[in-house]
Amino acid sequence: MLQAGKPVDETIKSLSKYMEKGDIIVDGGNTNAKDSVRRADQLEGQGILFCGMGISGGEEGARDGPSLMPGGPKEAYDELEPILTSCAAQTASGPCVGYVGPIGSGNFVKTVHNGIEYADMQLIAEIYDTMKTVIGLDNNEMSRVFEKWNSGRLESYLIEITASILAKEDGITNKGHVVDYILDKTGSKGTGKWTVQEAAEVSVAAPAISGALDARYISARKEERVKASKILSGPPTSNLSPSTRKSLLKDLSNALYAAKICSYAQGLAVIKSASNEQKWDINLAGCVQLWKGGCIIRAALLNQIQTAFTSNPNLVNLMIDPVVAMELNSCLASWRNVVITCANNGIPCPALSGSLNYFDSYRTASLPANLTQAQRDYFGGHTYERIDAAGPFHCAWTDAHKDIGNVNERTKGQK
Repeated sequence: MLQAGKPVDETIKSLSKYMEKGDIIVDGGNTNAKDSVRRADQLEGQGILFCGMGISGGEEGARDGPSLMPGGPKEAYDELEPILTSCAAQTASGPCVGYVGPIGSGNFVKTVHNGIEYADMQLIAEIYDTMKTVIGLDNNEMSRVFEKWNSGRLESYLIEITASILAKEDGITNKGHVVDYILDKTGSKGTGKWTVQEAAEVSVAAPAISGALDARYISARKEERVKASKILSGPPTSNLSPSTRKSLLKDLSNALYAAKICSYAQGLAVIKSASNEQKWDINLAGCVQLWKGGCIIRAALLNQIQTAFTSNPNLVNLMIDPVVAMELNSCLASWRNVVITCANNGIPCPALSGSLNYFDSYRTASLPANLTQAQRDYFGGHTYERIDAAGPFHCAWTDAHKDIGNVNERTKGQK
């Protein structure tokens, strides 16, 4: 388990001198999938089996069992399996380890796991900001809300630790809570960026993950934000009645639940598309099993997600599973109200609104992309398809376009 990049290459070079054909090297760091493929190719000539294994769980996982996501030669996994099964996190549905697929697949699944983690953390931060800024709850009150939520359908590791964080008093000043003394600049080690890049590579929308990544980038520009806060205006905070506060709290719970479903849907769609493209044959229900214990994104919700992909292994998107769709539909009014409340109060909510936009785009049979295609054809002659005829078309939008003509007519009779 090393820092990604050169340290891994140097260690493999050093180790491989003493290894024989059939020996196994496992990289358990946050490595880019493409690097693992390259390293496996380099070691293949020596007969050394190389595995890239994503690991999640932090200090707690190291003590009680992590989530393990191994990818590489199947014969290597078969030898490693007894060791990995015994040290992985254990759940009622089995250990949180399993063969993901060929080399690169394990690293890829871990990368997307971290992307979902980015989104989940940002969603919780946006809910926290709304509770604090609009409803006016103090840290102890918010801690109790998250603690209550953790006993219901929002039960998850991140909700659990959020309740604990908000209740933690500051031991340095002995005044107030630690969270209020922490500088609002979020770090990033690269896996969130990799997830967004990989989503773009396979042409899959992941707005909750990209929104969370953008939020981290803009948080890092603290000095700029402080200066901007003195120049740029925001709306006044709403003055809510007690009944409205109670209603908004319920809406926040529903919005968070729906947006979490959508963030998992986006991440799993990225894995599915990459698996198809790379011919990894990743089992999404099995992939979800790896995340049910030990890892940062473990949550009660994963039971339902696993059931969805077990019932229909060919499910193209989590959101159209009948049970999941019903739950999303039931949360819609709350979800929209929360995003509107954030906008009206000047609270940035890139993950909440990004997931809602993802939902609305996916459920819409007719998007305004027809206008975009017309614009592309107008300025670049990129052509478009029609709803009433097959084949590419180009329109003579102006006199300058007339000599180009209709693409179908121009190419008629030609292969």
